[in-house]
Amino acid sequence: MLYNALMFLSRLIRCLPYGALLFLGKIFGNLYYLLIKKQRERAVAQMMPALQISESEARKIVRESFINLARNVLDILYMPNLNEKNLSDYIEIDHLDRMRDALAEGHGVVVLTAHIGTWEWLSASFTLNGMPVTAIAKLQPNQEYSRVLDDLRATINVEIFNRGTSELLAAGRALKKGKILGFLADQDAGPGGAFINFLGKIASTPMGPAVFSKKFNSPVVPAFIIRQPNGRHLVKIFEAMRFEDTGDADGDLLRFTEKMTAIIESVIRENPTQWLWFQKRWNTPPEMQKKNKHHTVTGR
Repeated sequence: MLYNALMFLSRLIRCLPYGALLFLGKIFGNLYYLLIKKQRERAVAQMMPALQISESEARKIVRESFINLARNVLDILYMPNLNEKNLSDYIEIDHLDRMRDALAEGHGVVVLTAHIGTWEWLSASFTLNGMPVTAIAKLQPNQEYSRVLDDLRATINVEIFNRGTSELLAAGRALKKGKILGFLADQDAGPGGAFINFLGKIASTPMGPAVFSKKFNSPVVPAFIIRQPNGRHLVKIFEAMRFEDTGDADGDLLRFTEKMTAIIESVIRENPTQWLWFQKRWNTPPEMQKKNKHHTVTGR
């Protein structure tokens, strides 16, 4: 029932001009901000110390972030409308050559990204330019909702490995075949993560990008999609990063993860209305840290 309803909604939304989606997103985002108190207050409480701003400033930014989130959801439902011919109408890509050069090395590419902007469209910016994209995805609590997401992702040719299956083996094979492997590396990684500073507070941080880069000699390319004031998107691709092996496995993985986390943090600080501030990013206290944490891999 839910699957059919959401796919029908997707078909309806795809009949609208894109400007109408932006307008609807503003309405739904404002309603979400007003009605969903728990997530709103968590976002405000986490934003104030992270950005060192007042409560009134935080509430203004959080409201804008909810509007962006609503627009992102509508974007996902609209995603089947994207194709090779119209991609540039919606997305501008800065330094696509950096991704092409990294892929040309033949070891696959680990893409470092986060829950910033319409991250699902980040994949489209690569697949619709002829690049093979894979990602490790977290199954949604509702199976039908997961099916909707997977089917919508399939329209832009993204290959998904669901967590809780043999996703790590599949991800490794993807890198060996020279594909892109995407990681949303801004979620709480639990007791097995790397406990490092993130936005002013110690957070359990996914080490998957560092682990895969080390194991498969794959470059890490940070890439983020940012919604612009006109509603279009800008994909920012950073220079490739390399795992540095000094012989200290734990230390090398930790240092590389810290470098990558610093990049994510800088993008969030530059674009605070684009991030999911209500997610439970600091949910695992440092005292829960496990040893041999570098074996933990957390995808999106």
